[in-house]
Amino acid sequence: MEVKPATESLDGQQSFTPAPPTTFKGKLKAVGPGFVTAATGVGTGDLIAALVAGVSFGTTLIWAIVLGAIFKFFFTEGIGRWQLATGRTILEGFHSLGKWATGYFGVYSIIWGLSYGAAAMSTSAIMMVTMFPIMPLWAWAILHGVAGMLLVLTGRYKLFERIMTVMIGVMFVTVVGSAVIIFPNIGDIISGFVPRTGDGSLLLVLGLLGGVGGTITMASYGYWIRENKWEGRKWVPMMKLDSAAGYVITAVFTVSLLVIGAEFLYGTGIEIDGEKGLVTLSNMFSEQFGGFARWMFLIGAWSAAFSSLLGVWNGVPYLFADFIRIVRRKKNHKVTEKDPAYRAYLLWLTFPPMILLFTGKPVFLVIIYGALGAFFMPFLAITLMCLLNSNRVEKPLKNGWVVNTVLTGCVIIFGYLGLNELIHMF
Repeated sequence: MEVKPATESLDGQQSFTPAPPTTFKGKLKAVGPGFVTAATGVGTGDLIAALVAGVSFGTTLIWAIVLGAIFKFFFTEGIGRWQLATGRTILEGFHSLGKWATGYFGVYSIIWGLSYGAAAMSTSAIMMVTMFPIMPLWAWAILHGVAGMLLVLTGRYKLFERIMTVMIGVMFVTVVGSAVIIFPNIGDIISGFVPRTGDGSLLLVLGLLGGVGGTITMASYGYWIRENKWEGRKWVPMMKLDSAAGYVITAVFTVSLLVIGAEFLYGTGIEIDGEKGLVTLSNMFSEQFGGFARWMFLIGAWSAAFSSLLGVWNGVPYLFADFIRIVRRKKNHKVTEKDPAYRAYLLWLTFPPMILLFTGKPVFLVIIYGALGAFFMPFLAITLMCLLNSNRVEKPLKNGWVVNTVLTGCVIIFGYLGLNELIHMF
């Protein structure tokens, strides 16, 4: 790969900025942050949502999963384009719109970290305790949290990226392989790409649109491309390919889960209820296809859970450290994994949530978490439209009418979902 001369970075140090690859083969070799985003965004929640849709409505709603992945691609591409066009992070973009945006993110990140940390550790542990019942669930949960923390503390991003790439490969092979051994009806799968709700409710369809591929974790994408030294507008085409590759993997993976639910359980009356439903499904795989199929499915489910944990442990602390930097008005400081704020948030994700493993989530935490989280996606869509249509971005890199149309649709869809969540909460 061609390397440009040394340039001075924000913190006053010299760094070498690689030139973007020019061949398609070279671009494929450079794909990485998109895989990290995909592995982080697809957790057990996506597994369960896709399975439930397949169990309840067959392959009718495949189109909703594909459309949801397209929506998330436009979010991630917008975040990457903003950073490459301006040299500023998405948190700096939020701050340029007003202190209210920065404040909203700061409060949400604190509550989100506490709640997500407990959920991520416990879901990873459920799969592991099923495969290796040698320790109680809480012990496996703590082990996963500490393991994720120690791996991130090595400070070696390339090692982290390689591990995430391997894990998404494992997820892809095991889950897609599980769908293939069922011998699905190809005609039913093709018909699922035709938009229709069938017997499904509008709310379920919107939920699938919103549930594919992560929420707050998408904002970490800018820091991951920075770790790869992708800087400047010349990297925009590479960034588009990278993020597209990640969401193609996401769509194929999630559709495979829906196909498993549709072909294996549709019409049987058996329900998938939470993470334990994945264990029930793995046992059914064993009964019909043997122990190897059961292990293959469980390994894929565990990879989805732990890669999501690992991606959050690495990515979201960047956001928090950047938030602290902006609040302290350190304009010429580039956040790294060695920042005290980065490590403080990593500890916040790991240790306080362990208390919730034993006590459950307090009601007030659930209410605040739900209220703040309900509007994160419309908040992100609105801010991207404001930033990428403004004079902060050069004209060639501004939003086109297609992007603005998609983001407007996201505001409407995710805004409706957020209002519905608040109504049911109160």
